[in-house]
Amino acid sequence: MTTFPERLKTLHSRTPDRAAIYLQFSGSEDLPITYDQLLHRANAYASALARRGVEPGDVVVLILQHGQDLVYSFWGAILHGAIPSIMPFLTEKLSPERYRADLSSLVSVTKPAGIITYPEFGDEVRMALGDDSSVRCVITTDRIEEPTNLDFATLAGFSRNAEDIVLLQHSSGTTGLQKGVALSHQAVFNQLNAYGKSLSLNENDVIVSWLPLYHDMGLIAGFIMPMLSGVPLVLMSPFDWVRAPYRLMQAISKYRGTLVWLPNFAYNFSAQKIRDRHLEGVDLSSLRAIINCSEPVRWESHQAFYERFKDFGLEYEALQTSYAMAENVFSVTQSRLGSEPVVEEIDREAFMVERVAKSPHDTRPSMKMMSSGRPIENVKVKIVNEQGQELPERAIGEIVIQSDCMLTGYYNRPDLSQKAFLDGWYLTGDYGYVSNGEVFVSGRKKDMIIVGGKNVYPQDLEMLTYEVPGVHAGRSVAFGMFDETQGTEEVVIIAEVDSDNADEQQKVADAIRLHVTKNSAIALRYVKVVGPKWILKTSSGKTARSANKEKFLRELKAEK
Repeated sequence: MTTFPERLKTLHSRTPDRAAIYLQFSGSEDLPITYDQLLHRANAYASALARRGVEPGDVVVLILQHGQDLVYSFWGAILHGAIPSIMPFLTEKLSPERYRADLSSLVSVTKPAGIITYPEFGDEVRMALGDDSSVRCVITTDRIEEPTNLDFATLAGFSRNAEDIVLLQHSSGTTGLQKGVALSHQAVFNQLNAYGKSLSLNENDVIVSWLPLYHDMGLIAGFIMPMLSGVPLVLMSPFDWVRAPYRLMQAISKYRGTLVWLPNFAYNFSAQKIRDRHLEGVDLSSLRAIINCSEPVRWESHQAFYERFKDFGLEYEALQTSYAMAENVFSVTQSRLGSEPVVEEIDREAFMVERVAKSPHDTRPSMKMMSSGRPIENVKVKIVNEQGQELPERAIGEIVIQSDCMLTGYYNRPDLSQKAFLDGWYLTGDYGYVSNGEVFVSGRKKDMIIVGGKNVYPQDLEMLTYEVPGVHAGRSVAFGMFDETQGTEEVVIIAEVDSDNADEQQKVADAIRLHVTKNSAIALRYVKVVGPKWILKTSSGKTARSANKEKFLRELKAEK
């Protein structure tokens, strides 16, 4: 049994001058931070929290961008025994009004004792807080003073227990923290131990990441795991990556990176956006695994990524998969490194209508499903129907899990915590099936469209649109719209193309309607083809179906 501060102290005593993290910034030199520097600067934040009356066990919200302040304040909260929770920073892509509403909602539910942010953002935070009395202090980074010495005996974090809550992380897809996943020290270490074994994680590894720290993939795989495992981490800003995705490849090459995690859309984005002139001298042969951690993962995305980067040392076996969620700290499954993830070709109609993964039918369209791997050693997985009864192999239902690294609960939300479990099993809200021990994830339960009693996955329809010339992967969205006269949902598909020409857009719309109807037995009524940047994304880069549905309905109403 151990805690985060104790592990940091051990790493510091062994290798104080070893770089724990290399921070990368656009237009400037990389910044290495040793364990000694990390603890001394984090200690400054711990002292600031203590001076302002924040107690061990209090929540502290961090509203900071990529950089030293975010790293030091996170570990400073840990050293003080407070519970850090990272919130996305306000950017030009987020509405200030929506952002303030999210922050206000976060405060009302989570009731943090303190917020750490930049001096120039302090007024924005105070405006969002209003008269809320739960936040005792807003600490700005210019008020952090360097303590005279590092004395572990004075740090309250060393008095915390392994079962105490150590951090809150986002439940994927949210912009605020209204649904904070509370995790204990022990739950995180149980995850890191089991997941580290599945990866054969060792001191020779180097993890490279651009993932934001307000979601589980970035926070755990791309921050906490390497720093608590003594594995060097190379971390860049997600905004720098979006503007220049080739930076990831250059960083892998420069630092001989061995492990990288990506959401599925990043495979297509990288394959489409990175040019050869940015890859001069790049060598990706050091990669042991580049892990697709989305639900679902796409075989087609892996193919596109491999074809683009195979000439730069990328081995096909390095392309791996995982299924993960904040409520289990991170990983639920992991494909076996060193071999290709399992891919099955199944009957599309049986999958969409009969809810079973069958072998392909001679006269019907098929589809490829890529496995997310097998459960890691401390996780159990089964598939259940709507009544909670276990289903046989290859039957599609809800994925439920058990492990020793589950969330303590949704913070200050006992109502949600109670609904999340059924007879000791966590209800993931994801659909999928199991075949020969491999877990195949097909989509989110909440996104399901029901058409005339048939269950339709929007992801499957979106994949069909990508087969239509002119529509790029990641640039279409499908959702259901209830039709009062029919008494069932109608399917709506919106697809982006590079052209604003109405005639060209109509041709693509007609092609989508024909292709989807032919390959899915779904008759489309609404197909809207739009220009670039119409489709809204979540803060984690996923397609925001509900937001896009609202936008479509507003435009539809305005046209009438």
